[in-house]
Amino acid sequence: MSRISTALLLSALSCTSVVHAQSTKPGLWEINQKMGGNAEMDKAMAQMQQQMAGMSAAEKKMMQDMMAKQGMSMPAAGAGGGMAMKVCITPEMAAKQDMPVQTEGDCTTTVTSRSANTLKMNFVCKNPPSSGEGTYTFSGDTAYTMTMLMKSTNKGKPVSSTLDGQGKWLSASCGAVKPLK
Repeated sequence: MSRISTALLLSALSCTSVVHAQSTKPGLWEINQKMGGNAEMDKAMAQMQQQMAGMSAAEKKMMQDMMAKQGMSMPAAGAGGGMAMKVCITPEMAAKQDMPVQTEGDCTTTVTSRSANTLKMNFVCKNPPSSGEGTYTFSGDTAYTMTMLMKSTNKGKPVSSTLDGQGKWLSASCGAVKPLK
């Protein structure tokens, strides 16, 4: 995966997890996200899935275990692509209506509007430089969908990408998944 693709993916993951939710239930959450509109990112994701498909069973398990330690997994090729991760929302985060925060990307998020079940936000990231806007639609305190438009540059040229995702509450116990700081 190219350096810019990796950085853009980390930026996207960072921004989607920094949102202040309407109301979220504490416990283990699964977040699935898929990027689109960026040919380089689509190609890099396909290459990563192809490389995993070509690994021996032991190599694949080692890679999956490394990703699992970070609460992440990648769907198998043909499963729609994208990334899946599990995150832990503590009772304190839920009380403050905070979603987990990842530090990669050095991003600032601003909530621009809230309604009964919708939250709109803008973000600006310094590393790599990017910006965008997103909309989260909540289905109670146990699920949401989101869509995001991101803008960045690659080799001096503007790049636009989309990120679609959903989050769902899995259980009251986070098990081995530690809360993000």
